Amino acid sequence: MTAQMQRIVLASRPKAAPQPENFRFETAPIPVPGAGQMLVRVIWLSLDPYMRGRMDDGASYAQPVPIGGVMEGGAVGQIVASNIGGFKVGEFVNGPFGWQSHAISDGTKVRKLDPALAPISTAVGVLGMPGITAFVGLNDHGRPKAGETLVVSAATGAVGSLVGQLGKAYGLRVVGVAGGADKCAYAVEELGFDACLDHRAAGDARALRAQMTEACPKGVDIYFENVGGKTLEAVIPLMNVHGRIPICGMISWYNSGGLGAGASEGANLLPQVWRNILVKRLSLRGFIISDHYDRFPDFVKEVSGHIRDGRVKYRESVAEGLAAAPEAFMKLLQGGNFGKQLVRISDDPTR
Repeated sequence: MTAQMQRIVLASRPKAAPQPENFRFETAPIPVPGAGQMLVRVIWLSLDPYMRGRMDDGASYAQPVPIGGVMEGGAVGQIVASNIGGFKVGEFVNGPFGWQSHAISDGTKVRKLDPALAPISTAVGVLGMPGITAFVGLNDHGRPKAGETLVVSAATGAVGSLVGQLGKAYGLRVVGVAGGADKCAYAVEELGFDACLDHRAAGDARALRAQMTEACPKGVDIYFENVGGKTLEAVIPLMNVHGRIPICGMISWYNSGGLGAGASEGANLLPQVWRNILVKRLSLRGFIISDHYDRFPDFVKEVSGHIRDGRVKYRESVAEGLAAAPEAFMKLLQGGNFGKQLVRISDDPTR
């Protein structure tokens, strides 16, 4: 009997928040690599907010997942067969292998991993795409200076948690915004943030802004944007002249699409934001991390050093088995994860 692989494909495009019926679990024969190809057994699958955009067919910076296509995603795996020079059976690799148990690759966008340097799961977390997103967003677009105040939304997520810790390493006052008292306690007690505000407990943007005003007595110099919605509505009036806003994501709007959806009372934030940009001479920079992978060596050198000396910590949320991926992803979009969201697809022999 031919050995079978598992995969999750996009069954239909969601109209708002993804539902279980938008995904389909399939089995198929494990493929055989051809010339110039290798077969990878996937161990760790990364779940990230950007995947919600890939489920839509609107114009974006990347092509959508086609109906019936394997859901896109970065992953870590082990080579089980190879017809590519430089990639050997048994080696661990990180690449865009998708939501499946086995993947064929020609080596494009694949990097080899050394399990002796760090747990291989970190290649899709603190030492992978989320990590370099935090590093480039804060350094290149936030342009931090010691003594400034940094506000980070989604503060305990894979990106936000590293942004805040790097901010502390650079001498900033760091205020996080997260959903839940447990996440806020983690940000302060474990990650070293100066303060963290619970946006769920705060209620609307006005109440959140009052708390933020108290936590940021000198105003806000850098707002690292992961969320949009009421957090943006709360922080924008507190921005200092010549403040900077790296725009990494807007997860509160991903399932609704309309400008202002997710803000308190459904407010249209554009007039408020536009006026503040003008009056305070703000610098806003949207960035896509695939444009910045030339910074990877600098990122790995700095952040791996911070991990070794204990200045950077990380946390992983793990769902077990490929079939658990859709539910874990849907929860991620609602803030249900705590730290980097992973799915363990198969055994990790390094643990």
